[in-house]
Amino acid sequence: MAKINIKDDFTKDDTWRVFRIMSEFVEGFEILSEIGRAVSIFGSSRSSSAYKYYRLAEDTAYRLAKAGYAVITGSGPGIMEAANKGTKRAGGKSIGLNIQLPSEQRSNKYVDTLLDFHYFFVRKVMFVKYAKAFVIMPGGYGTLDEFTEAINLIQTHRISKFPVVLFGSDYWKGMLDWLKEKVLKDGNISRQDLNIFTVVDEPKEVVRVINKFYGKT
Repeated sequence: MAKINIKDDFTKDDTWRVFRIMSEFVEGFEILSEIGRAVSIFGSSRSSSAYKYYRLAEDTAYRLAKAGYAVITGSGPGIMEAANKGTKRAGGKSIGLNIQLPSEQRSNKYVDTLLDFHYFFVRKVMFVKYAKAFVIMPGGYGTLDEFTEAINLIQTHRISKFPVVLFGSDYWKGMLDWLKEKVLKDGNISRQDLNIFTVVDEPKEVVRVINKFYGKT
């Protein structure tokens, strides 16, 4: 049996890794506790400015900022850039939570307050803890991850219910049909679980849904 070289055994660094995790939590808590009411917007980093949902994300963020909400994104390009751009155009608080990836993701130029994270799970805590709502624009695996984790936490009562707004009925139609016709039919979710999120197609509807939840007009 080959002898393990202790220098190459990364598990020996686990106790020290805890301190890095703690430092990311502390920095995030300190900075984000000052932002007030906020909405987290998620969507594809691959979307170009010509994509219709880029423009809709920008308009959505603009309206949210005008309604008094700070906007939090993953700080990257695509839909995230659009949301930060709309927020900044409205004079709102534009926040980016960047993740360090092997293929480096740079923050977009519309972010005013930037935090960098090495650990996905720490970053995800920040998205949930400091947001009054989630807006899920069209995206890929990362966007789906944020969406499904949020609705699972609400479903299992691990967090209090808050608005989860799925934007773009055309884009999400296949998934919605599958949830209703397969997942629900097979008994893997209940009918009330489909009410955890709301589907909209207009930026003004995003603001209306969120304000209605919190008793605002």
